[in-house]
Amino acid sequence: MFRLTSRLKAAATVSLLALTLAACSDSSDQSTQASGASAEAVATETADAGVTSEITGAIESSVEAPKADGDVDMAKVLEPGSLKDMVLGEENAPVTVVEYMSMTCPHCAAFHEENFKPLKEKYIDSGKVRFILREFPFDPRAAAAIMLARCAPEAQFFPMVDVLFQQQRTWATATDGREALLQIARLAGFTQESFEACLTNQKLLDDVNAVRTKAANEFGVQSTPTFIINGKRYPGNMSIEVMSAIIDPLL
Repeated sequence: MFRLTSRLKAAATVSLLALTLAACSDSSDQSTQASGASAEAVATETADAGVTSEITGAIESSVEAPKADGDVDMAKVLEPGSLKDMVLGEENAPVTVVEYMSMTCPHCAAFHEENFKPLKEKYIDSGKVRFILREFPFDPRAAAAIMLARCAPEAQFFPMVDVLFQQQRTWATATDGREALLQIARLAGFTQESFEACLTNQKLLDDVNAVRTKAANEFGVQSTPTFIINGKRYPGNMSIEVMSAIIDPLL
């Protein structure tokens, strides 16, 4: 029992540490991008699957919801903008989660690689959560990446975002970022011509920047990822256990 209790404490400590060191901002984004490292790149090992399951269940039941960073008018958040919202889940779901992210932010990549899949399986696919992904680029390369996802067929938007996050360390730190993005875009069916047309689409760039400006000026978004959940703002990458602690009382 002592062995399991110790692991529970260690796992909870890691969870709380990740919550406090889990966001990108204008000042931090460049350094994290250059290093190619993420504060969430912390792995813990357990002796067997049974212990892992027991720890996971205990943590989920013991994690408390973090205090929101502020209140936001959800009706204004959901007002249509110049860009169509990219949405997953049922329109009438009881909980709406809006994520603001930057494609070059390692903490955003960590959320999508580690926590988005369980969020989707547990809440989005079950009709409990409506999920909206919005752009908040911190640099031209992040803007270029999300523009390419926007230019892809709508059904490929989320899959392309997933691929871009999975390969973030390759293209975000490449000497020739344009060429690195082109190679990924070709896998999604882009030609040289359609690639160039997308990245020189000034209206699309203006619309992407407008999403960021509105989020910063009206909704208090200052770092990525930032989640707005039913009118409450939560900055930073959050584990599925922490998100469950926020979402479950709203269902």
